[in-house]
Amino acid sequence: MGVVYVFGTGFPSTLQYSVLADITRDTGISTADLVQGTGVLFLFLGWGCLFWQPIATTYGRRGVYLLSTLLTVPLMVWTAYTKSLPEWYINRVLLGLVVSPIESLPEISIPDVFFAHERGAWMSLYVFCLFGSNFLAPMCAGWFAEAYGWRWTMHFGAMFAAAAFFIQFFFMEETMYFRNTLEGLEDEDHVAASDAKVLGGRDSINSDEKSASDSAVAVSDTAPKQTYIQKLAWFRKMDGRPTNRQMFQSMVMPLAYIVQFPSVAWAGFIYGINLCWYNVLNGTASPILAAEPYNWGTGLVGSVYAGPLVGAGFGALWAGIAADKITLWLARRNNGIREPEQRLWPLLLTGVLSCAGLITWGVGAYYQIHWAALTVGLGILTFSCVAGGSVALSYNIDCFKDISGDTTTSIIIIRNTLGFAVSYGITPWYTNMGLRGCFIMAGLLSLGCTYTFLIMIWKGKALRKWSAPRYWKYAARTVHKHE
Repeated sequence: MGVVYVFGTGFPSTLQYSVLADITRDTGISTADLVQGTGVLFLFLGWGCLFWQPIATTYGRRGVYLLSTLLTVPLMVWTAYTKSLPEWYINRVLLGLVVSPIESLPEISIPDVFFAHERGAWMSLYVFCLFGSNFLAPMCAGWFAEAYGWRWTMHFGAMFAAAAFFIQFFFMEETMYFRNTLEGLEDEDHVAASDAKVLGGRDSINSDEKSASDSAVAVSDTAPKQTYIQKLAWFRKMDGRPTNRQMFQSMVMPLAYIVQFPSVAWAGFIYGINLCWYNVLNGTASPILAAEPYNWGTGLVGSVYAGPLVGAGFGALWAGIAADKITLWLARRNNGIREPEQRLWPLLLTGVLSCAGLITWGVGAYYQIHWAALTVGLGILTFSCVAGGSVALSYNIDCFKDISGDTTTSIIIIRNTLGFAVSYGITPWYTNMGLRGCFIMAGLLSLGCTYTFLIMIWKGKALRKWSAPRYWKYAARTVHKHE
């Protein structure tokens, strides 16, 4: 059902990318202003998590998923009637706030139901669906707009969100529950037996989670069975949930975590860099392909997103299944001890491919090469965007699982603030500097930023040890007393 939510909100909110030229022609809003409005959307997609995430961790995930999807419907209808720049900006702000759970809520739903050695694959599936919905939307929007116009394309987005809401309402179940222990502090015999099976028969526990803590408060491991009607409730009060005071505190704590946990700040930086290049793609695809010598209509501009969609699929496989196998292999070589930094090695490939994709796209467009080569370049770039984002999210959860609800929000704030900055500046950047210079610089920046993972391989464990006292202090609060 999480996939239904991601597509139900991610698809409608990104329909505009391939029809920017049509919106400009009809409303008089410049393409640069439309792209900057999309940057504002991404900014509030990040900062809106400060509001939604604490509610989801206190009263349940289901209600937040449903509210977000339902409120998307009228906002998409409003988008179809937008006629001025102020109206466009207000619409983008509200849509960003409403859809913001898409950025952080699935990340904490995954640890609800999957073990540590499985999270990489499922996190990659989520990131693939997130980016995939964003690529599938322009593909469909381009041809739909040619047949019915861009305004009816937005109405179609509203209908798509409405259908997703009804599916979730009847079939999505609550996944939130509260353990009576913290991850890494369970019974050692059980942990050793479980991890030995995963790691080929060798005893293993996470090396810096061996210390015990007596801070856990007993909470029942089981809950009474519910009827189907009871499961349809939007929100619920569970034993062991945070207090309302703790919920409001959680609305500001992610900002403190950015300073207090360097690993979280770095993960947000890596995810943000990858989102920047995704926004570069969206901000330049329509202007480049609609101009000489391509002169593509909205349908063909949308079709170019087939390359990124394929690239996203391979990126999810690399950061998910492949990364999980690499991590387990490295754990076996490390005497059966799993370290979060072992998950970072897939970035060795994504950094090179991101640089290559950006240069192929920008420099290729400058020299007006065949469109097929540009599509391949976009696919390579998207491979790196999806893989890099997935690795960053999985690394954060591996480091600080029991406060990952808040640290994920910290990461999304960093990510989307960086994305906003690039969306706001990409049009003047390539206009003033030229496609060739702009994208060569972007490619080299991407390579350098991604390869900062080598610093984390070297010093990541030391940084986690430095952060450990604060982590256990905050993690103890996640095993809440009854209200």
